Amino acid sequence: MYITTRKQLEQFIDRARVSEVLAVDTEFLREKTYWPKLCLIQMGTEKESVAIDPFAFESLEPLKELFTNKKIVKLFHAASQDLEIIHHELGVLPEPIFDTQIAASLLGGTLQVGYGALVMSECGVKLKKADSFTDWSRRPLADSQIEYALDDVVYLPKMYRSMTAELERLGRLHWLDNDFAELSNPEKYIEDPNERWRRLRRVNQLSRRQLSAAREIAAWRETTAMKRDIPRKWICSDEQIVEACKREPRTLDDLFMVRGIRGALKMDDARSVLRACIAGLDAPKESWPELPKPPKSEANVDAQVDLLSSLVKLRAKENGVAFGVLASHDDLTKIARGHYDQTDVLKGWRRTLVGDDLLALMNGEMALTIEGGVLKVTNASQQA
Repeated sequence: MYITTRKQLEQFIDRARVSEVLAVDTEFLREKTYWPKLCLIQMGTEKESVAIDPFAFESLEPLKELFTNKKIVKLFHAASQDLEIIHHELGVLPEPIFDTQIAASLLGGTLQVGYGALVMSECGVKLKKADSFTDWSRRPLADSQIEYALDDVVYLPKMYRSMTAELERLGRLHWLDNDFAELSNPEKYIEDPNERWRRLRRVNQLSRRQLSAAREIAAWRETTAMKRDIPRKWICSDEQIVEACKREPRTLDDLFMVRGIRGALKMDDARSVLRACIAGLDAPKESWPELPKPPKSEANVDAQVDLLSSLVKLRAKENGVAFGVLASHDDLTKIARGHYDQTDVLKGWRRTLVGDDLLALMNGEMALTIEGGVLKVTNASQQA
């Protein structure tokens, strides 16, 4: 069903509010805007699926009721971008959430399994791809586009039922409660302009004083892009910011020595950039930011990480869990350096599955051996 009127929307909400689940997906564009432009929102219960045209409504406020109804589990696949859009459009985050991509990682799937692959494995259906790269902002939408969009929610309720049944059988149904709850944390979707400098390309070429200038310029660019709703690169590029900071300009002539800056910035914007740059350069030394030092190659740590990684791979294979959902390379590096309180692998179900074993291996209480070409875990005392 394609929803374009208030009456249709209200009737769907009436039907959906008594459902136990609500599948959600969005289609959007963001090539020419800072904020993603919502072009279509798909929703589905176990009885029906609808495509809602946001262009037909002044506001999608009525949908808040469904998103915030804690009796309805909201189903997503790879939820982050959809949640970012919903948060921006409506100021709320759906709760509770079940993400089939994350759940698949506990059922033997890869860490970032695609929706089409998961539908094929769970439902035996091969999805069409003809409209996978389409302009969702054009109207009217073709029937094939609507059908393609609806496919993104049609199968989620069935997959949710089969996946939760299997997770329950394995005793893993609540393992991901914290992971799903974190998806509904508003802090994940709030951009701090004052932190944007950290992601500038080649920012590591700058001194601390120049980093202070880069922080001010990048924050101005981010705030300006938000207000104008245009891509940040349309104002000026990362490379131009870094090169400007290298020059430490004090006049517009100095600033315009950076290639492309004169053409990229209007005069008022150029003055704003210069003011931001000077403010950063003249800031007190104690306020200058600092990039984290790149990790050095440490022979002992690297060797320990390799050994710990082997254990994680073994436990992941034994339990049908994706390696990445158990522990990251960063997790294992922290453990190798003795920073046990800073890693998720030593918390909750991850600790039960492999975390305690990692600590035992670090403490010399466990050993890895190869027997008949197969990696095995043994008690270290047995090796004495």
